[in-house]
Amino acid sequence: MRLQQIIASTCRQKILVALSETKETHVTKLVRDINSTYNQVDRNLRILETEGIIKIGRYGHLRAIELNRENPRTMRLLKALRMLDKPETENLD
Repeated sequence: MRLQQIIASTCRQKILVALSETKETHVTKLVRDINSTYNQVDRNLRILETEGIIKIGRYGHLRAIELNRENPRTMRLLKALRMLDKPETENLD
């Protein structure tokens, strides 16, 4: 999947931002933090995991989620999200 397709989803954008602000979290907390539904977050987590953007560790029934900071695509996505979040006047060169 192209990077543009990954950040095309508002839910995935919120997940990436939330994960960038913490080392590790779990699905229920992530659902609360981004004000979404479990099904929507779960579906997008599977996409991000397939793309290698996040890592999901399983500890019994608990799933611990973290960004895969070793993947260069992850860092490019975070950089793109930061650029998109800047006011338009700052994006002009």
